[in-house]
Formats: sequence, C-alpha cells, structure tokens
Amino acid sequence: MSTSAGWDHPRTSLYTDHYELTMLQASLHSGAAHRRSVFEAFARRLPDGRRYGIVGGTGRLLEGIADFRFGEAELDFLDRTGVVNQDTLDYLANYRFSGDIWGYPEGEAYFPNSPILIVESTFAEACMLETYVLSVLNHDSAIASAASRMITAAGNRPCIEMGSRRTHEESAAAAARAAVIAGFHSTSNLEAGMRYGIKTVGTAAHSFTLLHDTERDAFEAQLASLGVGTSLLVDTYDVEAAVRAAVELAGPKLGGVRLDSGDLVAQASWVRQLLDQLGNEHTRIMVTSDLDEFAIAALQSAPVDSYGVGTSLVTGSGAPTASMVYKLVSRTDDDGNFVPVAKAAKNKTSMGGRKYALRKLNERGIATQEIVGIGHRPDDDGNDRPLLQQFVKNGELLPGWTGPEGVVRARQRHADTMAELPPVVNRLQRGEPAIPTLYEEN
Repeated sequence: MSTSAGWDHPRTSLYTDHYELTMLQASLHSGAAHRRSVFEAFARRLPDGRRYGIVGGTGRLLEGIADFRFGEAELDFLDRTGVVNQDTLDYLANYRFSGDIWGYPEGEAYFPNSPILIVESTFAEACMLETYVLSVLNHDSAIASAASRMITAAGNRPCIEMGSRRTHEESAAAAARAAVIAGFHSTSNLEAGMRYGIKTVGTAAHSFTLLHDTERDAFEAQLASLGVGTSLLVDTYDVEAAVRAAVELAGPKLGGVRLDSGDLVAQASWVRQLLDQLGNEHTRIMVTSDLDEFAIAALQSAPVDSYGVGTSLVTGSGAPTASMVYKLVSRTDDDGNFVPVAKAAKNKTSMGGRKYALRKLNERGIATQEIVGIGHRPDDDGNDRPLLQQFVKNGELLPGWTGPEGVVRARQRHADTMAELPPVVNRLQRGEPAIPTLYEEN
C-alpha cells in the first residue's frame, strides 16, 4: 500500500494502545486472529446540541495506514519491554494491511450512528488500526465540525485558521487541514501549507510593533518590506492614531487593518467610518481575538471583511473530540460464514452487521433521512445518494483521497453536502440532529 502524500510521513505503527498488541497475541494463540472481520467507526451521538458533524481526517488516516509497519526499531522496543512474545513479533515483522476500507468521503456530513469508516480484513489486521483510526478521525472531525459552524456563521466573509500556538505541533497542521476542508480560506501554519498545498497567510504581531521605537517606524518597515497591500495591526496602543498613521503612510491602497482586542463590533464600525473618511474605502478590516462561531455570528452586522480564528477552532469550539468508537460488527464463524456481533451494554449499544448508507433526498434535492442498511444496500428512489466510497482495495490505496488533491476534493464535498442539508443546519442554537438516522434490516 503506497501513498501519494508529498512529504515524509513518520511510521505510525506505535501510535496505538498496548492492548491492541496483547489482543493480537491472544488471538494468534487461539487461532481466531485470521477470521475475516468487519470493524466500523461511528459516533453514537453528536456533541450536545449540535445538529450535524463533518468527517475530517480520512486522507491523513489513509496516509498513515500506508506507513503502519513494524521496522527494526519498533520490534526491538516491543521485544525488550516484553509487550508481546516472539510469535507475535514474527507476525508484526510482516504486518501489512491487505484488506478493504470504505467510508464517508472527507468533508461529508454525518449524524448519530452513521457508519463513517468500515474496515474489512482479518481480525489481526483490522484490530491493530483501532487506536490510530480513532485518534485521527476524532481529532480532525471535531475541528472540521467546529470550522463548518464558523463558516456558516461567517456567511461570505473568509475565515483564516491561526490556532497553531494553542495546540500540539502535529495537531496544528492537522487542524489547519481540517479547517480548510470545512471552508476556511487559508491558514497561518506553514507545515500544513507544504504538506497539503493550502494557502498560507500572515503579517505581524504586537511584538513587531513593540520592537520598534514608534508604531510609525514599525508600519514603515512593514510597508517597505511587504508592500502597501499588507495588513497592519492597529491596536497595540491607540487605535485611531494607528489607523491615521497607517493611511498616511500607505495611502488609499492599504490592504487592511487588523483589530485584536476590545469591543470588536463597536470598534470595527467606527474604524470603518474613519477609513472611509480618510479615503480608504477599499481597505479591509480583519478581526481576531478568541473568536468562535457565536462571536462571529454577533459580528454579522459589523463592517468586518474577514475573521482570524485560533483557540476555539483547534479545540473543537467546546467539543474537542467527535466521540467516535471503533467496533467489531461482523466476523466469520468456524464455517466461514459472516455473523453479526455487537456489544449489549445498555448505555453503549451498537448494531451488529455490515452497514450500507444512503442519504434520502426529497424532490428538491434536500436531505430528509440517513438510511443505514444492515447487510444490504437500502433502496434508492432514483435521486438518493449512496454515502460509502471505497478508499482501499486489497491493501492498495485508491487514488484521489490523499495529499493536496484529497484536500481539494474534500473541500468540494463539504460545500456540496452543506447545500444538500435542510436549512436547520444554519442555526447555532441547540437542537436535535438535522435529519434522523434510520436502520433497515433484511
């Protein structure tokens, strides 16, 4: 299995939990490790009050599965720490995922119990991926879901991801990718730009102004270096004085000013008036300062041109995980026949059997239901949309899902799925899922 990602992906096999390997060892001992199995990743519920979720991370996950191997260093670690026995080490030395993977395309909306990812292989191969699957999908889907709500609140005003300093360095690049998939215009994160072909932007922080003897000196240096199209940060000292100095130095072609503190609604309004009075009708106003979807919605009436979003975005805006689980739903018996299996705990129920998903659409092309067929494909009325796409076949990654191409594809899927969902998804108020998920059994 190979990946088209344009960067050196680290080996991912130890991004997993200890018990995945002990289960592998015990199942090798019992002989059940090689039973054909179907695992499913899904969320039992959406974050409290949310009406939909957005799938994020699939492309990253597929890149990582391609590198889910056990080299000399990993095997030596497992051996000297006694995690597994020699028979298990021998199996891991030749580990390579050889099964099939299906799932909702990245950028697609999901709802409670949507079969977001389906992994079909032997128990040994599929079990090993559990922790890695959930680590990637839970993080990236949480970010993509929050970003989608922010994009909805922003309307046609662009949002810029700038949360790298509020999260782990690797999750920062992943968050930038997930945000752009959900509609963000660009990111401040250069690693994400290099890996995924995402547009990067940035100008200056308050420290740049404080470095210079005067604010005017700082503006002159930035304009001389970056050109009059740059954006100047105008709230280090006195906002009005800074705006006047910026216009005096750059003239009517000044690209933008950024506001990062205070009452942003009121401040943006009078800064707009001041810019217009000074002849800078085309100078844009960007606002930052701990924005989330609710703050962005509150700024709808303000003359703001773009939003810079950081902390709330990279922490999922109050829902830092998508709460997905990865469950065995079907496996072969001693005769080689598939049988559905499921956990029976009252508060953690799941439905056994291989799933097939369809989004029911009305005559206007608006989604009305999520239909999940158990063991069969739901009937299509003619305008309904199958949701599961194949990503991996016999261990080989199918083209188009990873790298920069995958980001572009996922971004379009997000735009298309949002246009298809009922208008209730545009509400930020707490509510039930936008459409119900219904099971169809044979």
